[in-house]
Amino acid sequence: MYFAPPKDVPTTVFARLPDQFRKKRRNAWTDGNQRGAELDSFLEGPRFDRQGNLWVVDVPFGRLFKISPQGEWTLALEYDGEPNGLGFHRDGRAFIADYKNGILAFDPATGKVEPVMPRRYSERLKGPNDLVFSKDGDLYFTDQGQTGQHDPTGRVYRLPANGGRLECLVDTIPSPNGLTLNSDESALFVAVTRANAVWRVPIMLDGGVSKVGTFIQLTGGVGPDSMTIDAEDGLVVCHIGLGTVWHFNKLGEPIHRIRSCAGLGTTNATFGGPDGKSLFITEGATGQVLRAELPVKGATLFSER
Repeated sequence: MYFAPPKDVPTTVFARLPDQFRKKRRNAWTDGNQRGAELDSFLEGPRFDRQGNLWVVDVPFGRLFKISPQGEWTLALEYDGEPNGLGFHRDGRAFIADYKNGILAFDPATGKVEPVMPRRYSERLKGPNDLVFSKDGDLYFTDQGQTGQHDPTGRVYRLPANGGRLECLVDTIPSPNGLTLNSDESALFVAVTRANAVWRVPIMLDGGVSKVGTFIQLTGGVGPDSMTIDAEDGLVVCHIGLGTVWHFNKLGEPIHRIRSCAGLGTTNATFGGPDGKSLFITEGATGQVLRAELPVKGATLFSER
């Protein structure tokens, strides 16, 4: 199937991790995910708080950074963990999808970190990657671990806001990564990295899922990492290894290709700026945040809609 070529959208560097926070080192995460390379950071999980600050996570070194609208960096948290995804609850806490420790909650006001879902039935999770809240406060998260085409057992969970039991919605995914809900919450979209695809997970009236299928099939690079959604239900998909962020309309047609001006590690994106049309992208490999201007209004994902 052929589509019209998507329009190219350039990027600029919004902010670079300052040298004071850069120290190349090697640890268990770099051994398992970067073939033992020494890194000074690997950024993901951009989200805005209500004060207009952009937060990002540094996966291998357990750090959360707060970036002011002027591009100034503050180390807000450093702990023994591997934070992959981030989302702000309506009460102001930052929920963290931590590969090593499960789902955590961090209170920026007090600096306190608390476990929310470290285990399920006393069994450790494979390794959470990303999360998103529904309008009612239900928490959806991916449990990726080292799954892939060789082991298609990655999972998507839902943790109800009312304190109900943790629900496993899908458990046959070859590397579930980023995820987002459409505006009426009738479908959950999941980036399936090792299949180089985005899956659509319909959410039925009773809360269950059925007829899960491929919504977008990509080629090249490594695969889709994380996603966000615009105000018209268009999907923004970060394609790591290709240095590209794709923008699809709600039908799945490619309309924009946002090209990294830094490197190939386009890991995550979120909308922000005064009119909500600016897209902020973490370039994980070089420790930078890029910015692009799109002719659409972005969805509000801080305090999770």
